[in-house]
Amino acid sequence: MTMQNTDDLDKLLGILPDAIRVHLENHPQLDSLVEVVMDLGRRPEARFPGKAEYLSEIPITQADLNDSITRVGDFGGDNRAGIERTLHRISAIRNRRGEVIGLTCRVGRAIFGTIGMIRDLVESGRSILMLGRPGVGKTTALREIARVLADELEKRVVIIDTSNEIAGDGDVPHPAIGRARRMQVSRPELQHQVMIEAVENHMPEVIIIDEIGTELEALAARTIAERGVQLVGTAHGNQLENLIKNPTLSDLVGGIQSVTLGDEEARRRGSQKSVLERKAPPTFDIAVEMTERQKWVVHEHVTETIDMLLRGRKPNSEVRTVNDDGEVTVTHEVLSSPETQGGRTRSNGVRNNPLLIAPTSSQEGFFTPPPQGRGWRSSGKVKPEAVALSPEQQTFEQMLDASLNRTFDARNEGLQNLQDAEDGEYIPGPNGEDLPLHIYPYGVSRHQLDQVVRTLNLPVVLTKDIDNADAVLALRSHVKNHSKLRHLAKSRQIPIHTLKASSVPQIAHSLRRLLNMDDPAMPDAAELELFVRGDSEDELEALEEARLAVEQIVIPKGQPVELLPRSGLVRKMQHELVEHYRLQSRSFGDEPNRRLRIYPA
Repeated sequence: MTMQNTDDLDKLLGILPDAIRVHLENHPQLDSLVEVVMDLGRRPEARFPGKAEYLSEIPITQADLNDSITRVGDFGGDNRAGIERTLHRISAIRNRRGEVIGLTCRVGRAIFGTIGMIRDLVESGRSILMLGRPGVGKTTALREIARVLADELEKRVVIIDTSNEIAGDGDVPHPAIGRARRMQVSRPELQHQVMIEAVENHMPEVIIIDEIGTELEALAARTIAERGVQLVGTAHGNQLENLIKNPTLSDLVGGIQSVTLGDEEARRRGSQKSVLERKAPPTFDIAVEMTERQKWVVHEHVTETIDMLLRGRKPNSEVRTVNDDGEVTVTHEVLSSPETQGGRTRSNGVRNNPLLIAPTSSQEGFFTPPPQGRGWRSSGKVKPEAVALSPEQQTFEQMLDASLNRTFDARNEGLQNLQDAEDGEYIPGPNGEDLPLHIYPYGVSRHQLDQVVRTLNLPVVLTKDIDNADAVLALRSHVKNHSKLRHLAKSRQIPIHTLKASSVPQIAHSLRRLLNMDDPAMPDAAELELFVRGDSEDELEALEEARLAVEQIVIPKGQPVELLPRSGLVRKMQHELVEHYRLQSRSFGDEPNRRLRIYPA
């Protein structure tokens, strides 16, 4: 990408007082001059990139200002003037009486090749919004974009030139805009009318606008974009966040409105009930943040960027830079490298993963160590008494300790797996998916889900955003009546797994099947009749007792439970039911008081 600079600098120097002109003509950095400032009663000042210096020790007089004013064109309603057939801009500062007491003489340059970083975007035909602080080169880029579209792509281009800054002062446009046509604006407040007039009268394919700054201009830009005309415009603001916070220009990015969510939707998002959302599609498809002259941040999909910003996320933007040799480099902004989000490490490559859809943006709780003991005994203030235990009690205590140790070890293993994932090691699940598995619950009790995940030590993380989920777990009745959920899951290619009821056994059964830990032929635990061998109601009562113990004590509270004494046949049925929950059970005692004890996983 080769840049050529055309500035007609001698014509700008010609309007300055002789002493100032001579000093600048001999200045070693004349080619990089940005502007000359002349204020009444102050020394004249020349500004260069990164620095400024005085040009004379003699203060500027009113005669100096009047002499310069006579050599430029007429000042418009925006207090700007120009020099015939040049791109220079002369801006005036007036006192209360309307007299000019200061001039800012900015150098206008036609730099050919300046849009090499975004040439592919310009040629795409989509509307582009250029953002950046004053002086970063927005107008220079617009001028080059107009020339490329008109001359090289042979499109009908119309420039709305409010202050004659893009195509220069005078009735004949500067050659820097090529074949593009220029429409002048008599008064700045009428710019939006000229924008609409250009579309209605001159049949353009592209309209170029500099400095969109009012609500009427933003509405006119939307009207133009909706008529199928490519828009290229600029606005003051360093980043897209500035436009979101600017009520005057927010319509350029779709407009922002406050929405009150229902209780269920607010819980799903994990947000307040009043949130900000985008009202309509953005006027501009692409936004370019001109942070520096050689470094631009590109948002190729403004819709996605605005939605992410409103949800408090950082968009993954393109950063385009150009080096001294004119080579363009495109990189992506990331939070860290390698990127770690939601406890899962992502690489740039795409791996074969049937459940992995999108990286999560929020990390939620995973495995937590079991709570420490409470009360006086655990504090060490009361020493436990030495009590002689029977052999049966000793066996029970040993199994209880082993159960607690297994729980603690499994949870530690889960934490270690999570740490390994953060360190860049992938821990695959039974189906090849990354663990932990991120699940978006809909219509299912989150409290019961948490209890099942903690008690059964499942490598599962519950997420509040469907965009970050690997799978959806929903009640069957809710899915039938919620077409939007089905549409979202289908568009994001996220599988939906349904369950008949939000009960502990149903949830446990569904989660184990999601993780491929269950036998597909295994019946649901709620169907107790399938475990019954005979017709006795005592058998059903015993199975119901075991089921309630598992669902209300063992899984939710993580505590072992001892059931009532039962016969050997009934205890065998209870053992089978407990095994269905992936829990352990043992029989203790002597007949006829032999009974079942159920332990947490």
